[in-house]
Amino acid sequence: MAQVDLAELNTFAMVADHRSFREAARVLGVSPSAISHTIRNLEAKLDVRLFNRTTRSVALTDAGEQLLRRVRPSIADLENAVNEVAAGLDRPTGSIRISAAEIGAKPIIQNVLPGFLKKYPDIHVEIVVDTRLVDVVADGFDAGIRIREDVPRDMEIVPFGPDWRFIAVAAPAYLARSPDISTPQDLLNHRCIRYRFASGALFPWELQRDGVTTSIDVSGPMTLGNTNLILEAALGGIAIAWLPEMLAADHLADGRLIRVLPEWGHVFSGACLYYPANRHQPTAFRLFVQAIRDWAEGAAHD
Repeated sequence: MAQVDLAELNTFAMVADHRSFREAARVLGVSPSAISHTIRNLEAKLDVRLFNRTTRSVALTDAGEQLLRRVRPSIADLENAVNEVAAGLDRPTGSIRISAAEIGAKPIIQNVLPGFLKKYPDIHVEIVVDTRLVDVVADGFDAGIRIREDVPRDMEIVPFGPDWRFIAVAAPAYLARSPDISTPQDLLNHRCIRYRFASGALFPWELQRDGVTTSIDVSGPMTLGNTNLILEAALGGIAIAWLPEMLAADHLADGRLIRVLPEWGHVFSGACLYYPANRHQPTAFRLFVQAIRDWAEGAAHD
């Protein structure tokens, strides 16, 4: 069995994260030659190449990708354990890394993080916005934020916020120059804005009413990967948008947008924080989870 120590694995992870021997050396406070020496030793011990190196780039091999997926969560756990012991329970410290859809992260940033970070100034929270449903463990995250129906069943969840209702909306200027819309099928004769996930899949327009679901394969002049940009395109009168009602609510109220097919929509379960149920959670993360629980419970009783 290869005798690999933590320092070697930490150096490997640092090079992998930065895709640069020089940048990893700068962060770790050592010379680039020391980094190269450590990686060569690690590759010799494992008898496998971990990086493909050129004069311009550093990229993980398949074996390197596999090793990184396995060691990153363990390194994070060890760092958090050291931080807990060093800081003590009176002044918690550490980093929390979250993968989130933008619309799911927004209420946490607005309602939880201001008070949480003021109370615990030594805790750092990183939120990585991604439309993909990532493997939070393999990709080195402490938790994710997604709608409940998308979360793997083996995860612990903390629900928050109301259900998400998607609706079709358009600017008055667009509707004034376009054919009338009275049924979902009429959308086929209209310009619509599509949403594409990072995976490449298009978000479907599935309209529901009275238990009936109608899938419409709309088309139009734009495809975007961000709901805020879709909202801006709709406000600009470009086309009809399919958006969460909460995102369009203010613009519907002031008349800048109009609801299209008001009897039709689609309801998804609300957002939740999710994380591995069987993994040790450091103090900083446990406090973060409790802060979300407290806010969600308070909001439910308002």
